[in-house]
Amino acid sequence: MNDTDLIAQLESLETRLMHQEASLDEITRTLLRQEQLVNRQLQAIETLQGQLQSLTDAGSSPASEEPPPPHY
Repeated sequence: MNDTDLIAQLESLETRLMHQEASLDEITRTLLRQEQLVNRQLQAIETLQGQLQSLTDAGSSPASEEPPPPHY
C-alpha cells in the first residue's frame, strides 16, 4: 500500500465515522422525544386514574344513605 491508498482509506474511515456519529445523534434525539412522550402519557394516565377514583368514591355511598327509588 502506498501513501495515496492509506490517505484514501483514512478519508473513507473518517467519512463513515462522521455518518455514524450523525446517525447516533439522530437516534439520541429520537429517544429523548420518545421518553418525553411516554412521560406525558404517564402523567395523563395518572390524572385519569385520579379522576376515575374520585368518581368511583363519590358514587359508592352506602345503600342506607341513598334515597328510595321513585316508585316507593
